[in-house]
Amino acid sequence: MGRQWFQIESWVARFDRTVAVEPSWRAQDRRPTEAKLTPSLDAAEQAARLTSIDALRGFSMFWILGGDGIAWSLGTMAAATSGPAATVAAWVSRQFTHVEWEGFRFYDFIFPLFIFTTGVAIVFSLSRLVEREGKAMAHIRVLRRSLLLFVLGIIYYGGVSQSWPDIRLLGVLQRIALCYLFASLMFLNLRLRGLLAAFVALLFGYWAMMTFVPVPGIGAGSYAKGANLANWIDLNYLPGRKWDGTWDPEGLLSTLPAIATCLIGVFAGLLLKDARPSPQRKSLWLLGAGVVMTLAGYAWGLQFPVIKAIWTSSFVLVAGGYSLMLLGVMHQLIDVWGCKRWAAAFVWIGANAITLYFLNNVAGFERFATRLVGGDVGRFFDEALAPGAGRLAAYALGLAIAIALARFLYRRKIFLRV
Repeated sequence: MGRQWFQIESWVARFDRTVAVEPSWRAQDRRPTEAKLTPSLDAAEQAARLTSIDALRGFSMFWILGGDGIAWSLGTMAAATSGPAATVAAWVSRQFTHVEWEGFRFYDFIFPLFIFTTGVAIVFSLSRLVEREGKAMAHIRVLRRSLLLFVLGIIYYGGVSQSWPDIRLLGVLQRIALCYLFASLMFLNLRLRGLLAAFVALLFGYWAMMTFVPVPGIGAGSYAKGANLANWIDLNYLPGRKWDGTWDPEGLLSTLPAIATCLIGVFAGLLLKDARPSPQRKSLWLLGAGVVMTLAGYAWGLQFPVIKAIWTSSFVLVAGGYSLMLLGVMHQLIDVWGCKRWAAAFVWIGANAITLYFLNNVAGFERFATRLVGGDVGRFFDEALAPGAGRLAAYALGLAIAIALARFLYRRKIFLRV
């Protein structure tokens, strides 16, 4: 593995970051409409990128926009039956719930996957921006986007509709903003060796603090819920409302390893952007690195458990490894073999992911769909099919509306951004 990373470093050292790949999958004869309404990391700087990147981002957002609700509803419907189908449906439904504390399910994978794709996109968007406007302007743009996305996150969780201290300062969008900020600054100012050093320092530094720094009244080396260093820092130093009362899953200290998740995406982006290895070889590198990273994460988890709520270093490796493997598969299918039609909906969503995420909170695609298939209509589905069929219809229709909106924006080259 060391030799492989050395080869990647050699490629990147010879690679001019100011040269951007020309887009091959967006129409060249129409300029995208720029709507300065929502700060977005999705289509910002219509930089050349691979279709698989938007597809991967859209895949992660697909479940948040209603795919999870469909899984929950199918689990409810299956609970009234028996047999292998019911067992499978119950298992799938359980995968769309977070583990209580330690462990890893598919639902724990969605958020780190999105942060990973943010890191991949950084390589393409910032390279183009540096070429067009210079490194100084790139720094300004990164700072501005991060600030606006952070503010948007505060608004997402209610803004100032509540009185202090019932305002949540940290959350999903805020974590994305911070990861984007620090990963972007490192990408703009460090070479691969520096990025690797930062990645290792973040993971092992966090592990060392969580393992050896004693928590008052608890001691050192505790990773239990509410009895660890990350939770203690949130309790004592994170102002405002905490998601879990006394601590926050997007808290202060756990933001450090989350930045490392974004850096894994940066490493993947550097590999994809390098013109020297063949596309087939890139897919194999992603798959191989993903397998090794996932196994390393689970092995580390024997001492430093895999816990999403405090974003342990082992969790970073497990989630990052799966992200690399999924990107490798999508890159092979979409960009190498040209099988794009199946991923069209993911690409549409991925091109405006943050916008759709925000709209889903403000308006709610499922809530809107309930106006059409709720009430007596939903009860009819429950009685005619199985309990939960009404909710299934609402989630499915809501997801269809979200996809239709994403398609409308994509086909008209509307990418809401700063």
